[in-house]
Amino acid sequence: MVNVGIVGVGTYFPKSYKTASDIAEATNGVWSADAVENKLGIKKVFIPGPEDGTQEMGAKAGLKCLENTGVDPKEIDVVLCIGEEWKEYPLTTSALYIQDRIGAVNAWGIDVANRCCTCVSAMKIAKDMLIADDEINTIMVVGGYRNGDFVDYTDKNMSMMFNLSAGGGAIILKKNYGKNLLLGSKVIADGSLARTAGVEIGGTVNPITADNLEASRKSLRLLDPVKMKTRLNEVSMPNWFKCIDESLKQAKMTRADIDYLDVLHMKKSGHIGMLNDLGMTEDQSIYLEDYGHVGQIDQILSLELGLKEGKVKDGSVVCMIAAGIGYVWSANIIKWG
Repeated sequence: MVNVGIVGVGTYFPKSYKTASDIAEATNGVWSADAVENKLGIKKVFIPGPEDGTQEMGAKAGLKCLENTGVDPKEIDVVLCIGEEWKEYPLTTSALYIQDRIGAVNAWGIDVANRCCTCVSAMKIAKDMLIADDEINTIMVVGGYRNGDFVDYTDKNMSMMFNLSAGGGAIILKKNYGKNLLLGSKVIADGSLARTAGVEIGGTVNPITADNLEASRKSLRLLDPVKMKTRLNEVSMPNWFKCIDESLKQAKMTRADIDYLDVLHMKKSGHIGMLNDLGMTEDQSIYLEDYGHVGQIDQILSLELGLKEGKVKDGSVVCMIAAGIGYVWSANIIKWG
């Protein structure tokens, strides 16, 4: 039987950041700093500097991952890039930029996109590739994220995205590694929500013009907020828990086996509510209030922090979950050690 294990992770974050007070000020007083911090659960979010392009932040995280793991970049067979579409140069392949920057000269690469679900989805893809292809032994899942550039803090519908942050993350998976095993994965999608949120200006339907140039820079919006919120209220939690239960079933486990919930940043009440529904306590997860929501990098970040804080150790069962606009939900089950 082929097994697939996680060798290690690496992250990168810009030096600059916004605080809850900065975000409150940007809303023109609609949100108070106290509400931003305690209701939305945001103490700070990272702000990219001039050198913090999406592809470059992914490359820096990839280099850190290689440093942390001691893996020779020449061992990497595939680079699966989970970086966002908002990047230094449109229509360039981020995986290939990163492949060159980290010295993975023997690898080929491809970009995958599933919004904030991309890391968990790409880890499933990586495992399936490692099992199916005799020539693939080591895969790096890596990318950067800075969609917060598009957030208009004066848009009252956008409070769910005030937490968007910037950074990069990388995780290496290896065939027959024998430890830190990825045992189960499940992804569920609901395409009826495909165009309920996104960047409104800049595509073929609504291209950038002289008249909408300024608006285009802050045009990440809920395109159909009523449909999106109504549908999510109906299906979001059931789909999430179905992903968790199905991935646990693949791993021959139950919810009672979960030791650590590796979860994206959301408002504090949602975070605690999910832990409660799983019969878990707050010390079995890490709330990312000091980082914000770094999109699909959250799962790599949470795993790294869990290892550093001793919440993930030999024998720990990690449930890694994500959701992304579109809409898609996912879960991975990992047995650490």
